[in-house]
Amino acid sequence: VQLQASGGGLAQPGGSLRLSCLASGFAFSDVSMSWVRQAPGKKPEWVSSINNEGGDKMYLDSVKGRFTISRDNARATLYLQMNNLNHEDTAVDYCATDSVRGRGTQVTVSS
Repeated sequence: VQLQASGGGLAQPGGSLRLSCLASGFAFSDVSMSWVRQAPGKKPEWVSSINNEGGDKMYLDSVKGRFTISRDNARATLYLQMNNLNHEDTAVDYCATDSVRGRGTQVTVSS
């Protein structure tokens, strides 16, 4: 199983970033997927999940209305559109299955 996140970077408060996660080594279209983040000095925090078909989505309260999770099963890719970013969104973001967390991508929100 390999999960490689990308798309992080530096954004200003109020800005946007779109994260991608390319999956391989398992039947991506059969499993639910999640985004998890870890801010400096803090424990990992679940952010969002999507079921295998993409119809059911869940979000951490603090990102509702700002973040959108989606997936493209044909491309075995998970996405996270992040809008109206704020400083509390600064973290390393990871995509994950129920049992595996991939390599993360750094998101930094700073003016």
